[in-house]
Amino acid sequence: MPHPIFPFTPQTKQLLSKKLVAALSNPAVGDQIVNIPYLRGQSPRPGRRFEAYTRAMAFDELRKDYSGVPLVEGQCASDPAVQFQHWFDGAMRAKVLLPNAMTLATVDTDGFPQARIVLLKELDDEGFVFFTNYQSRKGDELAANNKASLMFWWEMQARQVRILGEIHKVSEAESDAYFASRPRESNLAAMASDQSRPLESREALEARMRSMDTGGELQRPANWGGYRLVPSSYEFWQGRPDRTHDRLEYRQGEGGSWEATRLYP
Repeated sequence: MPHPIFPFTPQTKQLLSKKLVAALSNPAVGDQIVNIPYLRGQSPRPGRRFEAYTRAMAFDELRKDYSGVPLVEGQCASDPAVQFQHWFDGAMRAKVLLPNAMTLATVDTDGFPQARIVLLKELDDEGFVFFTNYQSRKGDELAANNKASLMFWWEMQARQVRILGEIHKVSEAESDAYFASRPRESNLAAMASDQSRPLESREALEARMRSMDTGGELQRPANWGGYRLVPSSYEFWQGRPDRTHDRLEYRQGEGGSWEATRLYP
């Protein structure tokens, strides 16, 4: 029987495809859109109810079955940093848009997770490096709790990598070298921005940038620099058909060696 909040009339059924009717007759789907204004008794504009149905259907149409290359233990590097480099190189060859984009997740003082996209700028034997304002929201959170996670997603290969670890500031020399390599306009923006603080208007920011550009060499602000996440665990995820995804988790054991474990998808 149809879900009780969907009294399908013959006229309604003529408007909706058989697949859509089946989807909306499912209580799980009904529960997802029960808060739409029309269903709360508010007056809809003409066609509002039909639009609600079609929006629900649109999400169903986004479903995709993955067919990635199998992730097999015997074919993976014993060192997860090497395995990451292999996957990263594959994303580069596939011309993935911004393959160095990664989600950085921290925890605020109220215990809420906070996530944002940052760009990986260096990858060395110690870990993953990105640059930001030390007095930003993420900088404040890292000062209080330096445990964090990174997540890379490469859609073209249906791959993601999740990395946990502790974050520490890089040396001033490293921050100076990277700052000197950046475009002048980017450095002016870094100097002018009180990142994460309220801003009166965009025009105010642009005016502040202009006031700081005296034509000479720009010096890195003391409150701007790099962080390095030193990994304690990696998880490699490969999309596979029928949601039977491959997951390999690497954890560091005694003596610094890494141990890989397959996880249920």
